[in-house]
Amino acid sequence: MNEEYFEILLKLAKKASKKNEVPISVLIVKDGKIISKAYNKRERNNNVLDHAEIIAIKKASKKLKDWRLFDCDLYVTLKPCGICENVIKQSRISNVYYLLDKPENKKEYFKTKISKTNICTYEQMYKVILTNFFQKKRDKK
Repeated sequence: MNEEYFEILLKLAKKASKKNEVPISVLIVKDGKIISKAYNKRERNNNVLDHAEIIAIKKASKKLKDWRLFDCDLYVTLKPCGICENVIKQSRISNVYYLLDKPENKKEYFKTKISKTNICTYEQMYKVILTNFFQKKRDKK
């Protein structure tokens, strides 16, 4: 691993901290070249999605013109939260390297209740839409 990456991560984390953001920073690297970097901007943008990882993934996807970030590695200062971990997996990033685990006593605020509806008619109609969509994708290959 390139120590230069970690020096850049620390500089970005300090920058985030000065801007009153949780000091988490990210680099995305492909073929040994940094293609994206970011730090948290949730407070600045009042946006729950503006985690460093998500911002960096959006930038990398735009640069590569593909949401699939095959053969890319992600370097981050703190182990990714559940949201970011799932986005990272969905983006097909190959490896994640982080400096620090989250504190064990960190509070999680999950109070949202998620429930499946029981409206069978619409469930079936949506199932047809979804099935047809993926069937067309398979037929094009």
